[in-house]
Amino acid sequence: MPCCGKTSKPVQRLLLAIVLVGWFGLCRIAWAGTIEPISAKLTGGEDGYVLSAEFGVDLGSHFEDAVSRGVPLYFALELQITRNRWYWPSEHIAGRTLNYRLAYIPLTRQYRLSRGGTLHQNFSTLGEALRVLGRAAALPVADRNALKIGETYQVALRLALDRQQLPKPLQVDAIANKDWQVEAKVLHWQFTPTAATEHEAK
Repeated sequence: MPCCGKTSKPVQRLLLAIVLVGWFGLCRIAWAGTIEPISAKLTGGEDGYVLSAEFGVDLGSHFEDAVSRGVPLYFALELQITRNRWYWPSEHIAGRTLNYRLAYIPLTRQYRLSRGGTLHQNFSTLGEALRVLGRAAALPVADRNALKIGETYQVALRLALDRQQLPKPLQVDAIANKDWQVEAKVLHWQFTPTAATEHEAK
């Protein structure tokens, strides 16, 4: 007698349901986000030094869903210029922080990106808003006389989600659950001003 006979239709339906539930579960697996610097450059001009930079911004599934449901997200672009000293901790020379707010406007069905509390742009998709969020062009970061020609400085740059401005329940999730985290990678490079300064991060 064979060890296995034909599977009954109720059992087949049950097995099919289990497979479908598992497949849909895999499709809905959450992923954590990352904000990774792609390129950055400091350029010197008559009025001072400006930053141009590009980041790859991936919010992760939870934060994409949250902002699409009306939860505003806040970000900070931070740049620090320091000088190493063998006899003391690094000396802070200059820096710049620029704040962003990303929100979905149900009335217009658009995403609004605000920069520095004054500049506002609307986008039809979240992807478009994130691409603009990840770009900085000719952003002033230091006065011309703040850096000395020929001296080497250390530069650190990052774009990060400001978790302190999340609603309290999301703040807890962002700490306890890795799927609610957006890792912000820091870009470090050395910068030596010249008479015609243009130095790109590597």
